[in-house]
Amino acid sequence: MLLDVTERFSLQQAPAVVRAPPAWSILVPFFNEREMLPATIESLAAQTRPARLILIDNGSTDGSATIARATCERLGLDHLVLTENRPGKVQALQTGLAWVHTPYVATCDADTFYPPNYLAAAEAVLMQDGCVVAGAYWAPADSDAAGRAGAGRLMLAAARALPRQCHTGGAGESFRTEALVRAGGFDPAIWGYVLEDHEVIHRLMKLGTMRYAMDLWCAPSPRKRDRVSIRWTLFERLAYSACAPVAGDWFFYRFLARRLAARRLLSRNIRERAYQDDDAPRPLFTQRTIHGAPHPVCG
Repeated sequence: MLLDVTERFSLQQAPAVVRAPPAWSILVPFFNEREMLPATIESLAAQTRPARLILIDNGSTDGSATIARATCERLGLDHLVLTENRPGKVQALQTGLAWVHTPYVATCDADTFYPPNYLAAAEAVLMQDGCVVAGAYWAPADSDAAGRAGAGRLMLAAARALPRQCHTGGAGESFRTEALVRAGGFDPAIWGYVLEDHEVIHRLMKLGTMRYAMDLWCAPSPRKRDRVSIRWTLFERLAYSACAPVAGDWFFYRFLARRLAARRLLSRNIRERAYQDDDAPRPLFTQRTIHGAPHPVCG
C-alpha cells in the first residue's frame, strides 16, 4: 500500500512536458487548390524541423480552406488558416507574414512537394554568416541525390557567377524573419506585380546574401497553365542579368515595374486559373517529368 501511495505521489509531482516553440513558420498562400493542397501539407507535416503552418486563403471558391483545415487537423499540425480577400499573392503573403513570430520563415507553394529535410537544409544555409535568404532548386519528387546532382550543380554555378541575383522562385525561398521584416516584407505598396519572388530578394540582398545548397530542393507540380504568361520577356531577363546587380532599384522600380504595369501583370493575375474548373483528374506530381534548375534569370 505504501508503494502505491508513493507511486501516485511521484506521478502527481512529475513536471509537465513543455515543448519548445518552433523555430520555423511556413507561409502557404492558395487560391482554388483543393486538388493540390493535401499532398503539399502532408509533405510539410513530414519535416524533421517543427514548424507552424500558416495557410492563407486568397478568396478560394472551391472549398480549399475547408480541405486545408481538415488536412491539418487530421495530421495534428500546429496551424492557422487565414482569409485574405484582397486578390493577389503579395497581399496573401503580407497577411501571413504578420502572424509570423519565429526566427525563420519559408514561403511555399500549394502545389509543391517538399522533402522531409527541406527546413533543416534551409536552416543550415541560413545559419551561415551573413546569409539572410536560402534558395532551393527544382528536382523530381522521386529523385535521389545522384539524380538531383545536375540541377543542384547548375544552381550553385549560377549563384557563383551571379551572386547578386535570385536563382529560384517563391516556392523555394526561406528567410531570416527579422531581415525579411526589416526589408519591408511583402507589400503591394512596394511591389504589387508578378515576379514578387525576385523583387523581395533584391531588397533582402541589401542586408545580406542569398545562398543555396545541394540538399536544398523541392518539386513544383508540372501542371498546365491556361492563362497569359506571368513571366518576364527574354529582353527583361537579359536586362536583369546585366543591370540588377549594379542598378537594382532602377531596374525593378523604374524599368520592370513600368513594363509589367503596361502588360497588366499584377500580383492578382496569378490567381487566374481557368483550368481549375476542369474536373478531369490529373496527377499532383508527375514522377517522370524532369525538372531542370530554373534559368538564372528566369526563376
